[in-house]
Amino acid sequence: MINIPIEELSKQTGSIYKLVVLAARRAAELNEGAAPLVQVSSKKVATIALEEIRQGLVTYKQKGK
Repeated sequence: MINIPIEELSKQTGSIYKLVVLAARRAAELNEGAAPLVQVSSKKVATIALEEIRQGLVTYKQKGK
């Protein structure tokens, strides 16, 4: 299991709620067959999504801004 500090991730997104939505959406993409952007030992899509966010490979854009 990979230990990814939630505090570090929430700083990148600005909010724990944005982090949850971003991770859930990316995990869904991975589950549907999208290629992972990182190499990790875990096969769990949520862990892969969080690692991608931690490395800055997955970001979000707010509508209307």
